[in-house]
Amino acid sequence: MNLVLIGPPGAGKGTQADRVALAWRVPKISTGDILRRAASSTDLLSIAVAGAMAAGELVSDDVMTTLVDERLS
Repeated sequence: MNLVLIGPPGAGKGTQADRVALAWRVPKISTGDILRRAASSTDLLSIAVAGAMAAGELVSDDVMTTLVDERLS
């Protein structure tokens, strides 16, 4: 089963994802969580993420894909 929750900030996606993950005993994968975790590290990729986030810019697709691939592995 694949479930994707999409909505604006503050819509409750994270709350609902936590509930679904607990009820179905499946992992919750959140790109926001991935980005926050990456921004707090010190490797080169993380520094790029932190810089983009601090500037209010979007993280590039290449960087985001790399981060999600790492999380899924």
